[in-house]
Amino acid sequence: MTLRPRSTRPKSVSVPEPAARPPVPRGRRWPWLVAAAVVAVGAYALRASRPSVPVAGTPRSAPAVPVVTAKVRRGDLPVHLSGLGNVAAFNTVSVKSRVDGQIVAIRFQEGQLVHAGDVLAEIDPRPFQVQLAQAEGQLARDRAQLEDARLTLERYRALWAERVVSKQELDDQAAKVGQFEGAVRADQGAIDGAKLALAYARVTAPITGRVGLRQVDVGNVVHANDANGIVVLTQLQPIAVLFTIPEDELPPVARKLAAGEQLAVVAFDRSGRTKLAEGTLLTTDNRIDPSTGTTRLKAVFPNDDGALFPNQFVNVQLLLDVRRDAVVAPIAAVQRGPQGTFVYVVKADRTVAVRPVTVGPQDGDDAVVETGLVPDEVVVVDGVDKLRAGSVVQERPAAGAMPAPGA
Repeated sequence: MTLRPRSTRPKSVSVPEPAARPPVPRGRRWPWLVAAAVVAVGAYALRASRPSVPVAGTPRSAPAVPVVTAKVRRGDLPVHLSGLGNVAAFNTVSVKSRVDGQIVAIRFQEGQLVHAGDVLAEIDPRPFQVQLAQAEGQLARDRAQLEDARLTLERYRALWAERVVSKQELDDQAAKVGQFEGAVRADQGAIDGAKLALAYARVTAPITGRVGLRQVDVGNVVHANDANGIVVLTQLQPIAVLFTIPEDELPPVARKLAAGEQLAVVAFDRSGRTKLAEGTLLTTDNRIDPSTGTTRLKAVFPNDDGALFPNQFVNVQLLLDVRRDAVVAPIAAVQRGPQGTFVYVVKADRTVAVRPVTVGPQDGDDAVVETGLVPDEVVVVDGVDKLRAGSVVQERPAAGAMPAPGA
């Protein structure tokens, strides 16, 4: 039986044709278009939110930094030392009676300005008048006895020369004369004491000043050892101000006083804005308070208008010196860094440069620049937080400044 080889030709298989897709109606295409638009907008927003990385070598312009600037000037700058102080009466006296007695009259009005020697109160003088009369009577009696003893002594001397009386009798008579002389002196002292007590019965003002509220009324009995006086008298013209400064600022003040210079002092109110009075520095304290590191100074004010009152709180400015023809810049422009003090100087191309400076004395908002700046240069006083060397700036007016004409 002969085997025939199997044919390797694949048999043809009939594949059915795919069925035709029905056409999409025109009215159902808009949701797909809306979805595609949403996807496109989202992709654009995502791309815009990503930080763009500049290509190396491609310059990128940074936005200008808004800053407030000021111009450096040349002029005089006063150097002040500031301190907190209290007003104190130049002299304070608690007026007391120096004798015991009953007050019969009050000769002042509370709050009145009195002068030295004015009578403030009167104490019943009759007891002192009686004491004076007694002392004068005692003096008259002792003087008469003294005169008689002297005449007797003269007779004893004549009799002793004739050996009629003994030396003992003569010496006894001389001793009597000495006793009566001492009695007369004691009587004179009693008279002076009575006169003084009579004068003390009129209580007078020891200084010129303003009286306060009276402590006793008419009819009360006062004593020389009373704790409370009749009234408190304070000297307000002139008046003193005691204030403190740090111990580091004391040496230049001491040098000025030692040279005989008068340093001007100005007193301001509690807010530091209203000037109350002008005076001069009198002296400094003789020690430094170790707990605060400060020392006290005393200034004197004429106080003719009565603007200062005892125990009033004031801000004090002491004019120590005046720097003439100095380079002055706002203290707000001075920055501090690891390398020291510096400022940002605005150049002609509106970029800033870092300039090291040496700052001298300052007063208020201004300071003397020893080195680093010249007059008419422009420095940045506000907005330095975002500045670097070479930053581009845009100048803007300071708060409260008047707009430029035509702006």
